[in-house]
Amino acid sequence: MSGPTPDSRMKPEAVPLPIIEPFRIKSVEPFRVTERAERDESLQRAGFNLFKLASADVMIDLLTDSGTGAMSSAQWAAVMLGDESYAGSPSFLRFERAVRETTGFEHVIPTHQGRAAEHLLFQTLVKPGHVVPNNTHFDTTRANIEAAGGIALDLPCAESTDTQSAFTFKGNIDLDRLATVLEDQRGNVPLVMMTVTNNAAGGQPVSLQNLTGVRALCLKEHVPFYLDACRFAENAFLVRESTESLSGSTARAVAESIFGLADGCTMSAKKDGLANIGGFLAMRDPILARELRQRLVVTEGFPTYGGMSGRDLDAVAQGLVEVLDEDYLRYRTVSIRYVVTRLVAAGVPVVRPAGGHAIFLDAARFLDHVPRSQYPGQALALELYLEGGVRTCEVGSVMLARTDAQTGQEEPALHELVRLTVPRRTYTQSHMDYVIAIIKRVWERRAGIRGVEIVDAPKVLRHFQATFRRLANHQDPQLKIPHPVGQDV
Repeated sequence: MSGPTPDSRMKPEAVPLPIIEPFRIKSVEPFRVTERAERDESLQRAGFNLFKLASADVMIDLLTDSGTGAMSSAQWAAVMLGDESYAGSPSFLRFERAVRETTGFEHVIPTHQGRAAEHLLFQTLVKPGHVVPNNTHFDTTRANIEAAGGIALDLPCAESTDTQSAFTFKGNIDLDRLATVLEDQRGNVPLVMMTVTNNAAGGQPVSLQNLTGVRALCLKEHVPFYLDACRFAENAFLVRESTESLSGSTARAVAESIFGLADGCTMSAKKDGLANIGGFLAMRDPILARELRQRLVVTEGFPTYGGMSGRDLDAVAQGLVEVLDEDYLRYRTVSIRYVVTRLVAAGVPVVRPAGGHAIFLDAARFLDHVPRSQYPGQALALELYLEGGVRTCEVGSVMLARTDAQTGQEEPALHELVRLTVPRRTYTQSHMDYVIAIIKRVWERRAGIRGVEIVDAPKVLRHFQATFRRLANHQDPQLKIPHPVGQDV
């Protein structure tokens, strides 16, 4: 994409400007350019599961943004301050202060990543038969609730069903359905969670108005309200950009308003903590915090490190400062929008509007000849890697399908998506132009793409370790479900 033309006769507003990354590159990590035949062999060795690929065989890795971003020079400098004392490390004090200043929650409990925070919280609060409502639970959140014997109930807003609509806040929860659940399940709901942004719905933001509504319902029913806050900064920025009354606010101020509505949060600092590892639980309730710290000692570590090194505590503390930088957040969201806009112009079905951390292809529309029982999301993700070495992630019925408790039949996920998750501060515009070109190539030959079936899979979080095989034709094989994948109410 060309830059401005140095012609003084042109009006500045008439000159299109390219995306500018608000950083300079100080260190580079080379990757190997592979050939199609190599990638075909790699897929077969991996059992057609992209999680099982060696990263050395991947050119552009958009599998996840969890811990895969580049840390800043200030974060690497903070790493050198890391104190590895078992108890009472000053690194923890800096970490604790950063979390408190960001969230407003008094009690801070470090964990090695977000799923550890989820495990501690749900093992403490959730009992067998409990119902935990959410706008949409993501994979590890659901798994940890179900491991405690609870029921992870998704209540996405009605607008989220249409991937092509322009509704701004598709990450919202359905407040009417939530009110009904809280009334019908009174005494059986240990907490309500909201995932910001809503990952499974296409990285879509949750409005401040919707969060305020959740808070009111929770107060009415005396139910704690928690956030899955791993992408809180991106949600805050998107809310500010889409809400006229907040146009004069900073992203930090909007984030403070969001946290101010909640009783606590779980956090994977591998996302909006801008770090390679780490997480935390934070809350207002001192009695709950005391019990969680006791559990923490048994599973994660002492309460002032919680499974993290001093170096990582300091890296997260600095990351929480940098993630709310306005220039960074503008670059982050504009970069995602850049890809979405160009794919839409090419006719490629993609979740709209653009979200905060990823581009989501609508695989059910992309491969409309592939039945949902043949997992079009997984089939499309395989083709993107085969075509150009781009590793992505299926977010559809492989990852999020449920089993009907009465019939034992698999119920497909709400959407069949392929997520292209962009690691923070890692790839440039030219990398994204390459990804766009690869998607267009696959789009042009989509009619010849076959579905897949599951050969073998574990009972929990099957998408991480399942093996697949490609089908020889487009006939529905009437697949047998290899295991139950959950239940719902």
